[in-house]
Amino acid sequence: MPPSVDVPAHEPAPPSAWKGRAVAELTEARARLLRMLERLGEAELVAQHSPLMSPIVWDVAHVANHEEQWLLRALGAPALTGPDVDALYDALRHPRATRVLLPLLSPAQALTYAARVREASLAWLRGLSEDSDEPLLRGGFVYGMVAQHEQQHLETIAATLQLMTARDWRPTALARPRPGRAAQHEVFLPGGPVRLGSDAPWAYDNERPAHTAHVADFFLDSHPVTNGDYAVFVAAGGYEDARWWAPEGFAWVRQEGIRHPLFWLPQPGGGWRRRRFGWEEPLPPDEPVQHVSWYEADAYARWAGKRLPTEAEWERAASGLAPSSRAFPWGDSPPRADQATLGGDTWGPSPVGAFPAGSTPEGIFGLLGDVWEWTASTFGGYLGFQAFPYREYSEAFFGTDYRVLKGGSWATAPVAARNSFRNWDYPLRRHIFAGFRCARDAR
Repeated sequence: MPPSVDVPAHEPAPPSAWKGRAVAELTEARARLLRMLERLGEAELVAQHSPLMSPIVWDVAHVANHEEQWLLRALGAPALTGPDVDALYDALRHPRATRVLLPLLSPAQALTYAARVREASLAWLRGLSEDSDEPLLRGGFVYGMVAQHEQQHLETIAATLQLMTARDWRPTALARPRPGRAAQHEVFLPGGPVRLGSDAPWAYDNERPAHTAHVADFFLDSHPVTNGDYAVFVAAGGYEDARWWAPEGFAWVRQEGIRHPLFWLPQPGGGWRRRRFGWEEPLPPDEPVQHVSWYEADAYARWAGKRLPTEAEWERAASGLAPSSRAFPWGDSPPRADQATLGGDTWGPSPVGAFPAGSTPEGIFGLLGDVWEWTASTFGGYLGFQAFPYREYSEAFFGTDYRVLKGGSWATAPVAARNSFRNWDYPLRRHIFAGFRCARDAR
């Protein structure tokens, strides 16, 4: 059965000629998947490397099944599989920790399935009209959804590889250090009307509808907090002082014995190293800190006499004031390689300030790429939200349990990197490529 489709009441007019972009983004996502898997053996693909993550082979087949459901069956094309495969790769039906127990396709079978689906979906695409007024096809929405979904799972696979300790695995490319520029400082941002969200054809339902909100004057750090910055908090006893922590956060660090960010390794003579994809290296002080939870970010901000920015403040910094809002921190053109660390092939963030071409007109650096940035906001729908095309993508997670992250990381694909994009996770999650920057009220 094709997935049920919830049709939103309002959709913007589509741009023309979306089919070429759809083919390009699907092709890029699949090429990246194959690059990531090429040096992994069957044992690494089928193993459960952490109860937080699926076996990598599950992600591969899940991506293919999602594409089959939406780019074939939902558009009227013949099915390649049936409800049994849908159930096997249903993310809500099977928690990550139990997926290794399922009768999954083997790596060879999963890749063959993915290739068959892709061949069929591209063939079906050729017969579709770019001027269709069907909700799934308007502006090529469903193709953007599937391309972004595959890239989001590739970021998930990167997080799985970071958690993998069974072998000393190294990615085929490493981040090339770039010189950072400009010391950390606060930028004053005048308040006013801010355009939040997006009605762009490939925006997700949780970004819709675009609307205007008012933000008061505030200060925002010009860069994300670095490893060097955060090491001072650790050395000052920040993890032992309840004053800086939300009560539930302090209970969590005490219960789990957490004393520093995930993958940091204290050295007997002082200083730090870190584990990165199976090997150790000195901790680079000028990179954004990553693998910190919301609780840790919130505690650091309090210790520094500041706070985390709200989602609306973060978007005000990235987009400017309405009505002349930007889609990206630098303007309306899609990301270039000299503007942000995105796409996954660097396998790590760049030093802060490395991309002056990607800064905002006010001089705020690194809002897109490098590390996801925790915000103070919980995850919920905007006024007028309507689930589309299925409720389980966003609406199932609305509520106070999740905090919003903005901006993407080095492992985020450009197709999913924009000011309005909304990520979310539990406040105790540390395995994701998340960092933060601080804000404070203007008084």
